[in-house]
Amino acid sequence: MYKTTKQNILDIVISTYRFFFLRKSLFKLNKLIFSLSLRGMGILNHENDRLSGEDFFIKKIAKILHNSVVIDVGANIGNYSNKIKTSSPSTNIYAFEPHPNTFTELEIQANQNHYVALNAACSDLAGSLQLYDYEKKTSHASLYKDVIDKIHKGVSQSWYVNVTTIDEFVKSSEIERIRLLKIDTEGNELKVLLGAKESLAEGLIDIIQLEFNEMNVISRVFFRDIYEILNNYLLYRLLPDGLVFLGEYYSLNLEIFAYQNIIAIRKEYINEVKDWLDI
Repeated sequence: MYKTTKQNILDIVISTYRFFFLRKSLFKLNKLIFSLSLRGMGILNHENDRLSGEDFFIKKIAKILHNSVVIDVGANIGNYSNKIKTSSPSTNIYAFEPHPNTFTELEIQANQNHYVALNAACSDLAGSLQLYDYEKKTSHASLYKDVIDKIHKGVSQSWYVNVTTIDEFVKSSEIERIRLLKIDTEGNELKVLLGAKESLAEGLIDIIQLEFNEMNVISRVFFRDIYEILNNYLLYRLLPDGLVFLGEYYSLNLEIFAYQNIIAIRKEYINEVKDWLDI
């Protein structure tokens, strides 16, 4: 009865909206409303870490990171790792950054803040790959050339970089559990997860933070792919004041190729963190 009443109200609201707004003359207005709604749902808020929700997340999760392992994939110059280390000094951080120029600064930050910097990319297979970035500056380094050339309209140059997998690193470093895996790899997030298949299957990774954005158009990755590989996790979108549960897969709500932070929490671990993260 409640669902029927709720659906009837929604049908009335939709019909009313269509009656007034479904017209060519209001297309630009509807487009503006759509753009504003995306930002209200935690999408395209990339201007700073407060708007993206990252500051909220780090502040909350710091309470459960003590003496645990955090892996920062795509660490850039170390801003994320530095924040984690400041909030939770006992955390053991391994920060991966393949770009040779950016890594120089990351290594300085790692030495100052007492964590480990590794000059390598993470993907689904170990070896060597070309990394692309702007010709005259470093900002959006990606294993996909078109991220620079087509998404950012830049002129790219490339470097050959070492590549490892999370599974390989976990084994070689004898890591028993990863409390947090953060992935920011400009479109290569799914391959990083594929390279962590064994760790995911064995329940070694408690929480994952990753970006989903327009770079996934270049890498041909759908949000459904993320859902499928993280089938033992509950997925949330990060907002400035909390996490919003994404629920069952529904393409209309999820296949939005624009900047957003996704938090995945292992189902068996949810009771450990729900109070800390207000979910």
